Amino acid sequence: MKTLLKAAVLTLLALGFYHENASAAEPGWASKCSKFGALKPNENPSFQHMNCLLTSAAIAFDVPPEVVKGVASQENGKWKQFDADGEPVISGDGGIGIMQITNKPDLDQESLKNDVYYNIEKGVEVLAYMYTRTDIPKIKNTGRHDIESWYFAVMAYNGTKPVNSPITREGVPHPDAYQEKVFRNIENDSLLNGGKLVKPEFKVSDFDYNRDSTDNIKFPTMAYTIKGTVHPSAYFYNKNEKVATTIDGAVLRSGPGTGSTKVKTLGKFSALTINGDFVYDTSANPNQFVWIPVVTSDKKVGYISSAYVTKPVCTPCLQYKKGQKIYWEKYKWELVPGLLGRLTILQDTPLLSNDGKVVRMLKKGQVYKIYGFKKDELRVGAGQFVKREPKKVSYETPSKAKLDAVKCIANFY
Repeated sequence: MKTLLKAAVLTLLALGFYHENASAAEPGWASKCSKFGALKPNENPSFQHMNCLLTSAAIAFDVPPEVVKGVASQENGKWKQFDADGEPVISGDGGIGIMQITNKPDLDQESLKNDVYYNIEKGVEVLAYMYTRTDIPKIKNTGRHDIESWYFAVMAYNGTKPVNSPITREGVPHPDAYQEKVFRNIENDSLLNGGKLVKPEFKVSDFDYNRDSTDNIKFPTMAYTIKGTVHPSAYFYNKNEKVATTIDGAVLRSGPGTGSTKVKTLGKFSALTINGDFVYDTSANPNQFVWIPVVTSDKKVGYISSAYVTKPVCTPCLQYKKGQKIYWEKYKWELVPGLLGRLTILQDTPLLSNDGKVVRMLKKGQVYKIYGFKKDELRVGAGQFVKREPKKVSYETPSKAKLDAVKCIANFY
């Protein structure tokens, strides 16, 4: 564990959060992972067992599991408590185990080294405490279950030192700040498919520090409002709650794993109803997401990756209503599902079939609706296409917001 976490542990000791020789063996939250089997001395649990332990501990302390797992990945990339010889993982600065708790005599050192439960619990306790601190900034327009609300708590877990300022003294973003790395872990491992967390807009004046000093950063700005759609944790949904897909092509499967049969491919913003508790991935792959049982609007039942769903309030869909018509005002076209844009012929050009044969010549000035892309081809429907040659054709598309609106309305109950 890095600099400030050492100080934080001492603070928690002073506040009575830790006790000498405390034991966290088989805590209540860990019983939720009993289906993975018992832990064996000096052996790491399977990846999905560790996924369950990190997730269950996070939920027990009301922390988004995505955040806990992002931190664990940054502290200990392979989620290992023990090395190949069965010895506890100890870093050069004394950090122990999966959560890299600093080896302090006031903690139960043997439990930190040899008790996976204890190590995880103490790390999550520290992270949860960081969220309550009043001397670090808050994100005002977020809640505790929103991943973005944990930005400064994650920073504090590692240390509010100059090295973790999200912006340099020259005003350049600092991608190597600890919390920036953790947020990238979350994006890569929990959100997937290009999902991006939203962060505040920082100014140099927001962070008062001397880059040549080890003193903590001072925060002249203590509250931020972020612009954009936040990401609520996928682990606090309840049965019968409504969610929506976040991407085109999300796959509903018959079981909790990519090897399960495909039930249906879903469009972006498809409405779903939670049908039970999430379950862990059944594959051998190190997937950090979980699978959520859902029912579609046409009563299809299956599982969907937690990476691809969110609350409807976190999509643009609520501003529209069922049956509403969306228009591309420039051309007074009503936009319908599948319509992607407009093709204008600039020079006579051939219309081709799927096998590459010429169907007929399209004349200069003719206009067509486009329903799909395939490499450099503009698809006009009926298995026919025009090659995308800038001197011969012009292609325009409505705004992304318009296309998303069509998807929203098409997927309403």
